[in-house]
Amino acid sequence: MSKYGAIPDGYMTAGQMAKKMGITVRTVQYYDREGLLKPSAKSEGGRRLYTDKDLITLHQIISLKSLGFSLNDIKMHLTAIETPEDVAQALTKQAEDIRKKIDQLKDSLEAIEQLRAEVLQMRTVNFKKYADIIVNLQMKNEFYYLIKRFDDDTLDYIRGRFDKKSGLEFIKRFSMLSEEIFDLKKAGASPESEKCQTAAGKYWTLIMEFTEGDMSMLQKLTEIGSFDGATNDWEKMQKEVNDFIAPALQIYFETRGENPFEEWEK
Repeated sequence: MSKYGAIPDGYMTAGQMAKKMGITVRTVQYYDREGLLKPSAKSEGGRRLYTDKDLITLHQIISLKSLGFSLNDIKMHLTAIETPEDVAQALTKQAEDIRKKIDQLKDSLEAIEQLRAEVLQMRTVNFKKYADIIVNLQMKNEFYYLIKRFDDDTLDYIRGRFDKKSGLEFIKRFSMLSEEIFDLKKAGASPESEKCQTAAGKYWTLIMEFTEGDMSMLQKLTEIGSFDGATNDWEKMQKEVNDFIAPALQIYFETRGENPFEEWEK
């Protein structure tokens, strides 16, 4: 006979119940501590005793947990579910939560695969750039790959100059203007035309907004903007845009009697 005394008929110990369900005693004890599975009785020796009804409750807990329900959700559903409609509502909510998790996992997988491709192209270990690329991937910034073209000083400048919202807004404005200029190129517009001069003014305004008049930053942008070795369609288009707008900018400056590159050229 056990030192705890005989187990009454119709009852089982935590160990016996755990064995039937293929889990550990520690798991049963954990659900007990969390208020999900209280014993129906205790033996004279203080052992927690369970019934077949408790076994069904444990089966419900394990099943709901396998569907991704949190312990708090399980605690609520075990007491609140009384009708088929209650069950359907609980499962509908959980299905929605799972769909959200699936979408998040898909986004994470896509980000991992894109970052892997960029890492192999960069051919250097630079965790600061890796972090920037990850942030921009999470922001759904389709131009994230430009980061690899910036040196650390330029990236530090961008971090201090823009937050997520203003950075995305600037990129969208710049991209829209680039498409406008590209359309002018395809239409065969001349650099001195009114449309090209207007576009050149907008282009220069955006450049000055980005650099805040810092000529050293302008020089870096010019080097980056050459897009030597363009790797995708957007970069190839941007190279054409920059080559096309250059003579229009020269006319734009001459008309105003300006030479913003004078100090740089010296």
